[in-house]
Amino acid sequence: MAISISLSLLLIFFSHFPSSHAEPFIGVNYGQVANNLPPPSETAKLLQSTSIQKVRLYGADPAIIKALAGTGVGIVIGAANGDVPSLAADPNAATQWINSNVLPFYPASKIILITVGNEVLMSNDPNLVNQLLPAMQNVQKALETVSLGGKIKVSTVHAMTVLGNSEPPSSGSFASVYQTGLKGILQFLSDTGSPFAINPYPFFAYQSDPRPETLAFCLFQPNPGRPDVNTGIKYMNMFDAQVDAVHSALKSMGFEKVEIVVAETGWASRGDTNEVGPSVDNAKAYNGNLIAHLRSMVGTPLMPGKSVDTYIFALYDENLKPGPSSERAFGLFKTDLSMAYDVGLAKSSGSSSGNSSSQTPSGKVTSTGWCVPKKGATDEQLQASLDWACGQGIDCGPIQPGGACFEPNNVASHAAFAMNMYFQKSPKNPADCDFSQTATITSQNPSYNSCVYPGGGAGSVGVMNKYVNSDKLERKTNGAVEPKVSFSLSFLLIFMFLILHVDM
Repeated sequence: MAISISLSLLLIFFSHFPSSHAEPFIGVNYGQVANNLPPPSETAKLLQSTSIQKVRLYGADPAIIKALAGTGVGIVIGAANGDVPSLAADPNAATQWINSNVLPFYPASKIILITVGNEVLMSNDPNLVNQLLPAMQNVQKALETVSLGGKIKVSTVHAMTVLGNSEPPSSGSFASVYQTGLKGILQFLSDTGSPFAINPYPFFAYQSDPRPETLAFCLFQPNPGRPDVNTGIKYMNMFDAQVDAVHSALKSMGFEKVEIVVAETGWASRGDTNEVGPSVDNAKAYNGNLIAHLRSMVGTPLMPGKSVDTYIFALYDENLKPGPSSERAFGLFKTDLSMAYDVGLAKSSGSSSGNSSSQTPSGKVTSTGWCVPKKGATDEQLQASLDWACGQGIDCGPIQPGGACFEPNNVASHAAFAMNMYFQKSPKNPADCDFSQTATITSQNPSYNSCVYPGGGAGSVGVMNKYVNSDKLERKTNGAVEPKVSFSLSFLLIFMFLILHVDM
């Protein structure tokens, strides 16, 4: 009995601490508008070599669903817009859809969400729009009939144009033309605990406003930021601004507790000569910095402390998609399974879930100092620098949960580590420790405990610097209270006492 209770307490204890291997918020879209894609079995192996935890399909291809069986990868399957009328008109059609596309594969294949239709509200087809909610309801009832209600969620996907206003983010609202139809859908999502799925694309925002400062804002690169005049929050990237605008729109209709899922976002690596924005460098910067931002777990200013589930578009280029060249150039991987460019998704990458996440960095001392944040730099500025630095191929594993430099878990400490790692990797010019004038070179070694900052200089090793000392106080970042390290130690002592007490 004592052993059983002790084991239970052990499980409770470890459930309070995130695994450095778990990144359930990173997903990818698996489009199939192509004639040169690798076999599903090869794609399944590719996904298992990465930190990608979820895959979104636009249909319900049985070969792909079957190939993902036993991988643990979460699968989103979709009912096409053409399926909506029959699903809405006949509950038996919904039952048959579930019987054909879910039951033969679940639970070996981890189906987690069914999207009914894609951007239906933007179709300008009033009949289809009116049929969307009944179709979703019938699919939900079909799931409940086979005891899968709640285990598999039901939603639909929207384009950002569903918003009538998105600036500033705190004033986000749905376009009046969609509000009537959305009210029933949002009530359904709230009642069933299903997410609101949206497709934010800073890529398209930049194409409509191709200024240099807009590009930096879209790519998570250092920039002056954009203040929200209502809240005083300064936004340092377009992704957060767009997601928070959706949150505000949901709040304005009384559904702020409905979870948001980013069903699509990405950046094209090439395009036509008249297209603004597509390039390998920009695609690598956006996707790499987005992944680093999600891994930081900082969240958005209006939803701090939790990363929004995000499906990057796309796994592969789709060579048969119509439209400009950029439409066929969103792939993270080539169809020969090699990376189109490296954004740190490989499990062997230090910035993902590889073993290096729990190690301190080591290396040759080649510089005469360390790069750290300047006094007075704001959390917003430091978060932007952190996201950018971790997107440049440096090893940010040690500041991930479980890493040697994760604690203290605050923006200043994590930014200090990332800034210095980038500086040490660079030619060590003073300009490499600028970060939009938020960083400076110091001769005092910022290393502490088992967290070692590579570099060199006259400073003593192991100095408890201001970033470490700050863990003695609760800090707030965009309204989120960050945990004290001492709480973890206290919890451990209490846990050990309980086990000893129970065993006695």
